[in-house]
Amino acid sequence: MTRPIRLATTLSAFFALATALAPLPALAQLDTEPTQTATSGYPLWSQQYDVNYFAVLSAAPGARGAVTCTDGTIMGNVGSSGARPAVVKTRCPISGQIVAPVTPTVLAQFNAEYSRIGKRICQKQLAGTLAGVRLAPGVYCFPAAAAWTGTLTLDGPALGVWIIQVNGDITGKSFSMVMAGKGKPCNVYIESIGATTMTSSNAKGNVLSGQAITMTGGSFIGRAFAKKAVTMTDIAATGCVH
Repeated sequence: MTRPIRLATTLSAFFALATALAPLPALAQLDTEPTQTATSGYPLWSQQYDVNYFAVLSAAPGARGAVTCTDGTIMGNVGSSGARPAVVKTRCPISGQIVAPVTPTVLAQFNAEYSRIGKRICQKQLAGTLAGVRLAPGVYCFPAAAAWTGTLTLDGPALGVWIIQVNGDITGKSFSMVMAGKGKPCNVYIESIGATTMTSSNAKGNVLSGQAITMTGGSFIGRAFAKKAVTMTDIAATGCVH
């Protein structure tokens, strides 16, 4: 299944987009503030109602969520729509909480944000592996599946926001993302309608995947949220602190 790519075609559209691209440090905002915080900076169980507080989330419908981490580390909280046995960690310390199943509110927030990011108007279509590419803040898109390798540099201010929409699967192999200027990894959003697979890569950002996420080797900074299973092997993952 694919979706049409919407490109900004007028100057007014670009200005409207710039306004819409106000910083998105959190995936969703709640009216209720948390009341307790862990000394590590990651939230305690009482805050598990907010999708922002997860580093890894398997939001598969029908309580079919599953998270597997082997020979790695996860700095942050892990959530699943499935029951607690569906979160399996083998030689994988997790610094935060494991919440399974997560609340319906968390799942609704994820689905709303996935839809919202996917509907942003694309400013520029991308092609190729992204090796040696340097991107300023903005909304970018691939009209089909994407295969990434080499080094992508995201160069911008501390409040800069990058959105990359992929109309298919994402495959990264020996792929690295580098922040330049004062850009922050947690202001990067990567949304795909397909699966996201990273191998021996150093990825960054809020990865919102329409299918499964699989990361093997390397490192990851951000949030790994999927509509199916999340599998991490031999990877050091660090979540965004809200």
